[in-house]
Amino acid sequence: MWLSDFDFDLPEDLIAQEPAERRDASRLLAVERQTGSVSSRQFVDIVGAFDPGDVLVINDTQVIPARLLGHKTSGGQVEVLLVRRCPGSVCGEDWLCMTRSSKPLAVGSRLVFDTHLTAEVLQAGDDYLRHIRFDCQGDFWQVIDEIGHLPLPPYIKRSDTPTDRSRYQTVFAREKGAVAAPTAGLHFTPEILEQIRAKGVEICSLTLHVGPGTFLPVRVDDVRQHKMHAEYYSISPLTAQTINQARTRGGRVFAVGTTVTRALETAAGADGFIKAGEGDSEIFIIPGYRFKVIDALITNFHLPKSTLLMLVSAFAGRELVLRAYDQAVNEQYRFFSYGDCMLIL
Repeated sequence: MWLSDFDFDLPEDLIAQEPAERRDASRLLAVERQTGSVSSRQFVDIVGAFDPGDVLVINDTQVIPARLLGHKTSGGQVEVLLVRRCPGSVCGEDWLCMTRSSKPLAVGSRLVFDTHLTAEVLQAGDDYLRHIRFDCQGDFWQVIDEIGHLPLPPYIKRSDTPTDRSRYQTVFAREKGAVAAPTAGLHFTPEILEQIRAKGVEICSLTLHVGPGTFLPVRVDDVRQHKMHAEYYSISPLTAQTINQARTRGGRVFAVGTTVTRALETAAGADGFIKAGEGDSEIFIIPGYRFKVIDALITNFHLPKSTLLMLVSAFAGRELVLRAYDQAVNEQYRFFSYGDCMLIL
């Protein structure tokens, strides 16, 4: 299974640089796995896909303004991306971070971001992370909210704006910790969610904090050799019970996005039932994987050669997915985080 198997041609002008005027104004490409049909619709049509007894699972992670711009006390600009809070950290001051500077940051380097926020590099981590301790005068999250920038994906070729603070965030975001949005959820509005509930569908949430690994390229030709970066997830007893009861009575499980899919498939036993709890998800889903939980997937359009495209191909079949992507390109769909979405049944 080669990386080139998951490539496709995408005109650059189809990469969405701004959100749609309204969340639910996006287009929806409906894909049926059994028949192979691919049809264009509007996102508001998604309500009709649900039956009473189904379950919709959302990711309630909240994107933090994790991109910090500062300088070294020795001189030179530095950019730090908060990736993951270190276990046992108090008040949020110890983090694993990605960094960018003219020269690699040495252990012991002192960083200044604001009069209220400084930091020290304690140690280098794995291939791209450093352990940094922040010294904050005041509430850490309040300072980060004031001086931090929203970490827009690298394919959005502009600086973040105040509009992104709300639009690069789902309406159900509540658990701080992500450095990227679970973008399939960006299309939902309170009204759409209420219409889905009115059909007799239960909506439950889990948390998976999306990390920068979602944007890191696959660097091996044989995709089976790729290793996923760990992302923290948490599934409550209520969510586990809701999903398990739905499966028992024959209801379908709709996953909003690849992040929900990865969390559920990580937490599932061999029988497909979910075990409540928290941990790290490192599951790498590629064609040949046997799904244990989800019956339908709502997802945005993903980058060529990405692990996300591989997951979608595992669920719907590579040939069908690439044919759907070709149709989306021909019909001028908007791609990636602020783009349109797919419903795969």
